[in-house]
Amino acid sequence: MTRFGYTLMTEQSGPRELVGYAVDAEAQGFDFAVSSDHYSPWLTEQGHAPYAWTVLGAVAQATQRLELMTYVTCPTIRYEPAVVAQKAATLQLLSEGRFTLGLGSGENLNEHVVGEGWPMVAARQDMLEEAIHIIRELHTGELVTWEGAYFRVDSARIWDCPDGAVPIGVAVSGEKSFERFGPLADHVIAVQPERELIEGFLGSRPDRAPTPRAIGQVPICWDRDAERAKQRAHEQFRWFGGGWAVNADLPTPAGFAGATQFVTPEDVAESIPCGPDLDQVVEAVSAYWEAGFTDIALVQVGDEGQQQFLDEAAGPLLDRLRAAAP
Repeated sequence: MTRFGYTLMTEQSGPRELVGYAVDAEAQGFDFAVSSDHYSPWLTEQGHAPYAWTVLGAVAQATQRLELMTYVTCPTIRYEPAVVAQKAATLQLLSEGRFTLGLGSGENLNEHVVGEGWPMVAARQDMLEEAIHIIRELHTGELVTWEGAYFRVDSARIWDCPDGAVPIGVAVSGEKSFERFGPLADHVIAVQPERELIEGFLGSRPDRAPTPRAIGQVPICWDRDAERAKQRAHEQFRWFGGGWAVNADLPTPAGFAGATQFVTPEDVAESIPCGPDLDQVVEAVSAYWEAGFTDIALVQVGDEGQQQFLDEAAGPLLDRLRAAAP
């Protein structure tokens, strides 16, 4: 059965608001919540970037059923992998087994802030692979010493480690990445509804239980007023159409503003459902389950109107999605 999630978009809301939205998302019937993990918003108009791990810790205590996930954390530059392993283990204990660690190779926007530069993509992939091995080792609860190409770990142990470790999802974008990370991941994360990504990931990994989940994310901008929704989506989410090659490398919100200066509201509305039409949203989301995604998180664009979306549209939308999905 297809599962539907709610996105805690740290770039567009403050920490207290995000916790409240998570509580309401659980009440409306969402199956899980994913959180972005950013140091900066994509655009200055979004205006927020609280620390995702503190927010998720609060959400773990404020909810009972909602599964939680980072979407995604980069465990290589801003965070050392040994620290990510400790944070993930703690959050898994706080949530009583509801957490999945979503990992990816990151974006310059967030990682450059610690002054270590921004490696080329091949090096970032190498670093991510090594980081996953370190996290896996530490989640055994054993004493770990590691001397690798990029990281050192000296006599480290996760003292509060959950039984069964923490499930790991890894973001993939093409044949090289799923062949590389398929054997290391429990679940696959992808940003485009492409069946080849899911099938390639499944084909590249050894048999292991449980059955892997394929997790995607779809932006929407629900509003009673379609024109207001379109304008908000343009203001807050025009960066979205740049594609991964652009979005991974631009270093600042000012860079994203420059790269999107000629994007129009009409351009954004072509890729993001805008307005009150729930059937339009279902049609956009259906591309993901048709591609084989098992878990699909919705991003309601903008903090303005977020509560109204949860109060008025989320419940009926979930009903329609579940009626249409396999």
